[in-house]
Amino acid sequence: MTAKSDFELVELFRSGDISGFNELVRRYQEKIYWIARRTLGNHDDADDVVQDVFVRVYEKIRFFRGESSFYTWLYRITLNVSLNALRKKRIKELLPYDEMLEEILPSEETSDRALHEQEYKTILERAIERLPAKQKAVFMMRYYDELPYEEMAKILGKSVGGLKANYFHALKKIQEYVRKEMSK
Repeated sequence: MTAKSDFELVELFRSGDISGFNELVRRYQEKIYWIARRTLGNHDDADDVVQDVFVRVYEKIRFFRGESSFYTWLYRITLNVSLNALRKKRIKELLPYDEMLEEILPSEETSDRALHEQEYKTILERAIERLPAKQKAVFMMRYYDELPYEEMAKILGKSVGGLKANYFHALKKIQEYVRKEMSK
């Protein structure tokens, strides 16, 4: 018995047979893991990406047109999910929410934690509101809507480089404002 091709497995899954999807997962899980691991640099984040990738594939496989190989399509999804995870990780490092809360609220005082979390969110919202209009728009599109710079460039009619600079400056201003307000 010959192994089914990726395309045959996709069609099998599309017709309602979950075994097609399961075989694609078995076939590509390790490759996907190593793409994510090289991008993110650690095991736990790579594992999270693998799960996210296969959830997305499960939800979006009906859109796979077969114009490229299945692996090429899967690789592209993996790279996008990995880069988004890396970007979120960097943002968390720039705006270290947990560290800031620990500075103002020792771990044994967890009863007030919810109040301080709300305070942090309010400060973050104020920091975003204080941004110049262009920086605010870029920050909102990138941080909340997770739009790629290329798409933002089309929407705003600006260069990708200029948008990256606006985002970087917005992030720095937010970081400074939040640190200043949290230290009061």
